[in-house]
Amino acid sequence: MDTLSPGALLIADPFLKDPNFARTVILLCEHQDKGSFGFVINKLFDQHLDELIPEVLVTGIPVYTGGPVQMDTIHFIHQQPDIINGGMMIAPGIYWGGHFDNVVESLNQGKINLDKIKFFIGYSGWSSGQLEEEMREKSWITSMATPDLVFDKGEQHIWQQALKNMGSNFAIMANYPIDPSLN
Repeated sequence: MDTLSPGALLIADPFLKDPNFARTVILLCEHQDKGSFGFVINKLFDQHLDELIPEVLVTGIPVYTGGPVQMDTIHFIHQQPDIINGGMMIAPGIYWGGHFDNVVESLNQGKINLDKIKFFIGYSGWSSGQLEEEMREKSWITSMATPDLVFDKGEQHIWQQALKNMGSNFAIMANYPIDPSLN
């Protein structure tokens, strides 16, 4: 798949050296002429949601580092449009955003299945033409997102699993060493 559109996964090439994106998988939420926007789905942040948002009474909800842009903002994706109002479907079974007050209230009331929501601090963003240039440089491999992969809580395996899901030609990449010169 070479299409850049909402719901695409950007899987970092095994040799991508940028420390913000090495061995990451990004869920693309928006792609337009003016730029692109998404979240790294497999990089755990070092604080939980209740530590960042005091109104959240439920402890231990993981937060992921969505990317290096605006690290003072919280975002979320989910699979519960019947509970969370205002979200936008970006792929079958995957919704981006919604009314945050509604999310906090529903979390505190135990209405949200924590396996069907992911929170992010910051995001990944590209200006006009920047992501297309990175695609020409072969920095990213693309595939379509699936809820099983996007909401997987085993973040340390998401990058490898995304490659394996693409078939045997890509599965071999999942075992490439981070630095081949050390072999």
